[in-house]
Amino acid sequence: MSGPQGTRWDVVVVGGGFAGSLVAKRLGDQGWRVLVLEAGHGASSPDGGHADAVEAYRTALLKVPNSPYRTSTAAPSPAMADVGEYFVQNGPLPYGSGYLRANGGTGLAWTGLAPRMHPEDFRAGDFGHGRNWPLGYDDLEPYYRAAEREIGVAGDTEEQCAEVGLPFPEGYQFPMRSIPQSYLDQVMTKSLNGGTVRDPGADDPVRLHVVTTPHARNGLPHPSYDDGAGYRPAPGLGPGQPDRGTLCQGHASCVPICPSQAKYTPLKTQARWGSSVTLVTRAVVTRVRIGADGRPAGVDYRSYRDDTADAVTHSVDADLVVLAAHAIENAKLLLVSEAANSSDQVGRNLMDHPVLLTWGLMPQQVGAYRGPGSTSGLEGFRFGAARTRRAPFRVEIGNWGWTWATGSPERRVAEFLGAGGSDGRGLLGAELRRALGDQIGREFAFQFEVEQEADPANRVTVDPRHRDALGMPRPIIRYDLSDYVKRGIAAAKAVSDQLFDLLGAEDHTRFEQGPEWPGYFEFEGRPYAYRAAGHGAGTHIMGDSPLTSVVDEWQRCWDHPYLYAVGCGSMPTVATSNPSLTMAALALRSSEEMHRDLLGRRRITSAGHPAPLAS
Repeated sequence: MSGPQGTRWDVVVVGGGFAGSLVAKRLGDQGWRVLVLEAGHGASSPDGGHADAVEAYRTALLKVPNSPYRTSTAAPSPAMADVGEYFVQNGPLPYGSGYLRANGGTGLAWTGLAPRMHPEDFRAGDFGHGRNWPLGYDDLEPYYRAAEREIGVAGDTEEQCAEVGLPFPEGYQFPMRSIPQSYLDQVMTKSLNGGTVRDPGADDPVRLHVVTTPHARNGLPHPSYDDGAGYRPAPGLGPGQPDRGTLCQGHASCVPICPSQAKYTPLKTQARWGSSVTLVTRAVVTRVRIGADGRPAGVDYRSYRDDTADAVTHSVDADLVVLAAHAIENAKLLLVSEAANSSDQVGRNLMDHPVLLTWGLMPQQVGAYRGPGSTSGLEGFRFGAARTRRAPFRVEIGNWGWTWATGSPERRVAEFLGAGGSDGRGLLGAELRRALGDQIGREFAFQFEVEQEADPANRVTVDPRHRDALGMPRPIIRYDLSDYVKRGIAAAKAVSDQLFDLLGAEDHTRFEQGPEWPGYFEFEGRPYAYRAAGHGAGTHIMGDSPLTSVVDEWQRCWDHPYLYAVGCGSMPTVATSNPSLTMAALALRSSEEMHRDLLGRRRITSAGHPAPLAS
């Protein structure tokens, strides 16, 4: 829409991803005039955008998380394992999590896994590592339910209560029944359920039980949801799409795109925006303007065309500003704006899930490379007294073979062609087909998502000497793993060894220092390596005091009334669960406080006492 800078807005939201889209919808539903500024490209049209993205992914030579989506040098999207193209890495270990700057954000390419945090996760500081939240599970629980409705979560409430220990209101069901277990899950269930393993950090053996994972993708609607009213999944985008959302078809390309649109993306929320919400894409916000009274007056942004860095600067005025541009981009923008940093915590406490991967071959065919990346996991290592000694972790059972660990199946084809035979020569013809069918069909992996505690030394900073194509500072990242986290990774590997024994599986896990494992390290004389999960958190951390945190429990900046920084950057702990559902719940909760702030500001103005604005 042309000319948004000529209008005074009730709210400006920076970022059209998960949190920004939810905030815009909630405030738009209340009648507030909301402008959403998205740095990346948007689809050419609602009907053609998804089809274009699927085709771009299908024809891409390199199928990485960002490959279906148009990116720009004016708004760079750091790829996973970014080693310097956009990030300036300045730490002992690399920060390898990327994100997508496009309309819909990283919520376009996420896995779709949507577990809740455990009640213990809100008080990690009580266990001697990390921070406590200024709110608890009970405070967030109603908003978990609201988020599960908004993004459409499929899961098994009884199983999550019994096996994970999550409290739910009596009678509550997820909107949809859980996504069916993969054949690999079923094989593991038979071999592991009822067994135990020894966790080096725990006093007693840990009981094993394979638990289905909640997903934000369409399963069968639960008839008991909403006191028997049931649930209607969101339809696909564009004309000709079914009124009811398409069920998960098992395409196995959830990262980066679901061809059937069964997986939730923020574009589904945007399709339900009201007329009071306006979206502008290719709009890189460069500064939050803070008035003399400490309140945000609006933002400056640069609009660009196509993939060039030729840009025009605009300013927009607003009563309330919401930063929802990812943990790293939010921190960068606050630092550039010299805002919200009286605590010296902006950019600090950068967290992620360092992921330990272990991989091998099952003794039988398990139907690898079908369905979502993970449909079940082992939950017994997420909580309990062991987290006083080592970082807790969650175990995902990986359906996509060795892809994340060693590369796609095409790599195994190349290896067999090169020197797969007993005489050192490559395999061909029927022999090649037999070898591939045998190996690829037996591949599996475990993915141990390890909690990383808030450490102020892990941080994002800016330096005017390092700039991108628009002249904006690039994020400088200092990142490392504490011994507490490394003990968690070592414990995860010890658990993995026992799981392989119980399964009778061949362990092919091997970590070697080099470009394929930039996260390589040695701990207590043994080699380990991690992959990054893409779960950046903690850079504008939430707390109960302006002396030690950036935002309050509503994600409102302590230093500036009417300025909010929302998203995973507010989380005091990243816990062990995929953080998107918690981010959504926080966004919905904060939207209520934003609404109250706006009503209060309107009352002040109506009483003849205009709220002061920046000159």
